[in-house]
Amino acid sequence: MIRAVIFDCFGVLTTDGWLAFRERFLDASPDKLALAITSNKRVDAGLISYSDFIHEIAELAGITDEKAAQIIEGNTENKNLFEYIRDEIKPRYKVGMLSNAGDNWLDRLFESWQVELFDEVVLSYQVGAIKPDPIMYQTIADKLGVLPEECLYIDDQERYVQGARDIGMMAIHFKDTYGTIAQIKEQADA
Repeated sequence: MIRAVIFDCFGVLTTDGWLAFRERFLDASPDKLALAITSNKRVDAGLISYSDFIHEIAELAGITDEKAAQIIEGNTENKNLFEYIRDEIKPRYKVGMLSNAGDNWLDRLFESWQVELFDEVVLSYQVGAIKPDPIMYQTIADKLGVLPEECLYIDDQERYVQGARDIGMMAIHFKDTYGTIAQIKEQADA
């Protein structure tokens, strides 16, 4: 039985500026991409500051720190999904957010009513680990006061969906908003 629904942030609740940045500046250069991915993992795990991360990837892309930050931070929230969470999920379930993030962006990304929908938020830099490390999924379940088997997790990255399944969570691979809402309804009614 589902007691909690947990959402990834970037790529689900918002667009993912980091992926857009990678596609635009780094995907054509495997060496630069590998260095950028390592830097991204380090910031998400809280091993380097966000400003150091921006500086490192800006240098790799050959652009200014300001331009790199502007692109990466150019996220747009998923209004339709937030309305569904507010109207259908929040009244019935605990709601969590689990995200690989190098800082707490919530107040900059979302309106206050959107942030207030989450009973608990776990960000990787706070834990010192990144998805798909099992500790990430266990931490959000523990904070929500539920077992992993009582959680439904939604993420746009298949490897993170699999990470959730590996510890016993039900999980949905987010591809689009309305398809995901239909899958959530299907799981919730099962």
